[in-house]
Amino acid sequence: MANEVKKTAHLRIRRGLPDGEGHYDEFEVPFEDGMSVLDALRWIRTYVDSSLAIRYSCINANACKTCMALVNREVEYTCMARLTPGVVTVEPLPKRPLIRDLVTDIVPEDEKL
Repeated sequence: MANEVKKTAHLRIRRGLPDGEGHYDEFEVPFEDGMSVLDALRWIRTYVDSSLAIRYSCINANACKTCMALVNREVEYTCMARLTPGVVTVEPLPKRPLIRDLVTDIVPEDEKL
């Protein structure tokens, strides 16, 4: 259908390094019902900005739960958080050391060498 209107979602993503000031980048992504926030983050990394640092291990079932981030100020698994039309803000986990962008150090202190 030539007149079909494509829906989009607007992601506002906190970016930065641990030793610098962070900033927000904003992206428009195609939206389809049922999409997850992780789907949108992967789309951004594939088609717009390959430097976006995210973590996920959906393929490795015993390493899941690595995609946690703040989604609209709530701690969520980005693979489970549903994308909505409009603005979605994604930020790294608070109270965890920042590695880069949305990637934080999630290894418990007692498990580090």
